[in-house]
Amino acid sequence: MTLTGIRFREANVADVPAMELCHPSDEAPDTRMAAYFDRAHHPQEALGPRVGYVATINDAVVGYIAGHRTTRHGCGGELQYFFVSPEFRRRGIATRLLRLLAAWFEAQSVDSVCVAIAGDSPPQAKPFCESVGAVPLKKHWYVWPDIATLCD
Repeated sequence: MTLTGIRFREANVADVPAMELCHPSDEAPDTRMAAYFDRAHHPQEALGPRVGYVATINDAVVGYIAGHRTTRHGCGGELQYFFVSPEFRRRGIATRLLRLLAAWFEAQSVDSVCVAIAGDSPPQAKPFCESVGAVPLKKHWYVWPDIATLCD
């Protein structure tokens, strides 16, 4: 799949170093990403099934997303990682990554998907999530009550 020269594909643990490199020097990625993709790190109430996707330009990762099945907050899925390099934002990359993850959740028969938006999240996180249908769930948490609405 391409979007103006951007390729999207499923991610794996071998992609983590490139995912980490797409962050600006003042925004450190989560050091547990490799363990998450290797299924050695399990967030609270996470279930086994998980997936990630990367957006690349000339084989360089410019964005990524990952999520898993869960029982957290009464949801069936959780968006765990989501990032687009600042210089590539506002090009539809985040929306396309989210739609890929939404399709995976739909295939997993998951309706509601939660995401934490804490104080250390990029300032664009909350407005973006709201713009694509997420609603407040509880302090620092948002939910898509029906993630399938984001599917292509």
